[in-house]
Amino acid sequence: MTDAPLAQRFAEAMGQLLGPDFPSDLGLAVSGGGDSMAMLYLAHNWTREYGVRLWVVTVDHGLRAESAAEADLVAEECAALGWPHATMRWHWDGAGNVQDAARRARLSLIDQWRGSLRHVLIAHTRDDQAETVLMRLARGSGVDGLSGMRAARDVVPHGGATPDLAPDDMQGRVPPRGEGGSGYQVVRPCLDFERAELRHYLTVLKGRWVDDPSNENRDYDRVRIRHLLKLMGEEGITATVLADTARHMARARDGLTARLIDAVRSLTSDAPLGQVRIERDGFAALDEETRLRLLTAGLRYVSGAEYRPRLSSSEALLRQVLSGGGGTLHGAEVLVEKTHLRIIRELAAVTDVAKSPDALWDGQWRLLDPDGVLPEDAQFRALGEDGWRQIADRSRISIPFRAALALPSVWSGQTLLACPALGFGPHLQACRFVLGRLDTGIEAFCLSH
Repeated sequence: MTDAPLAQRFAEAMGQLLGPDFPSDLGLAVSGGGDSMAMLYLAHNWTREYGVRLWVVTVDHGLRAESAAEADLVAEECAALGWPHATMRWHWDGAGNVQDAARRARLSLIDQWRGSLRHVLIAHTRDDQAETVLMRLARGSGVDGLSGMRAARDVVPHGGATPDLAPDDMQGRVPPRGEGGSGYQVVRPCLDFERAELRHYLTVLKGRWVDDPSNENRDYDRVRIRHLLKLMGEEGITATVLADTARHMARARDGLTARLIDAVRSLTSDAPLGQVRIERDGFAALDEETRLRLLTAGLRYVSGAEYRPRLSSSEALLRQVLSGGGGTLHGAEVLVEKTHLRIIRELAAVTDVAKSPDALWDGQWRLLDPDGVLPEDAQFRALGEDGWRQIADRSRISIPFRAALALPSVWSGQTLLACPALGFGPHLQACRFVLGRLDTGIEAFCLSH
């Protein structure tokens, strides 16, 4: 291993992921560990030729006493290299899985820090890819899970981690504010690099880094998998082999996604925003994998869920649907109509959700009142049976009673004022966002997720 090939491979990876017209500014998430510090030095040297400005952030999760000093180390190295650096601090509230909570917080804090940046580099390696594949294999993942991490993926955080830095503290250390768009893209230029060669690169450069002691804590799944991978390597199941498997699976995933999109285009038809309507006979004629993918995509789209439901639950619901029965799963309900399946928001998930008209309802809906007709006591909530009964003329309503109940509606006390999806009431518009993006339909959702 030598420095030149690694630097060249980094430049090639950057070209494939972001070239040929590179952005003028790039973000880097640097923890102080060996992988991310190597990426920082590689990116620094790469910018000499391409003239890209770097902005660096460290997310201090506050889970270890040493984490603040590690953030300071990154800040010192960035100052020496001439790049602005900011530290975003997070405090765990003790709820849920700490690793999952830390991951979500990291993505959210990076989003708050990034300003108008559209790309943030993260130093995941081939070893990380192999560990991810093994962890997902242990959970019984299918093709999508075993395809591993993408070299570039869009992130639209929709959870609120609060930064522990005031705006004045961050002047000059954060990218310019501006139109950053909805979300950003995580870019992994080191995904085909081995952890050992990044450490070698650092050693040759006499670079600084820290070793996180939690990387040896076997209480964490990833650490146990890391040790298992060392044993498997003795039998030829190496990080390279597993990363290659992920690449093969990714190719299969892309093919299956193409089949899903074909099914969406040919079998889905108009439905109120936030619902999915699928032609039954065509659905039954699909191969089992595409049927399952279309069903779970519809459930996620309607409920706005970040992850798919468990495979066993999805398969059980699919069997019910094919036998002529509906069911609820993942915050959505499948109705079996005469010629179509209809996937709608589960009423029980939103029955007790009430918001002011200017708030985001159900994490998905925002109301626009261009004519300013709403009274001060107006509330945004589900239509429900009470609302349905208050619509005297239902002759123009094309959807069945049950499919209308969870639609967003506007109320004043116990009086229904409007249900935009049904064309009832004054001129109001209900906009929907799915996982932080403006809803443009089930096809666009499947393409982006």
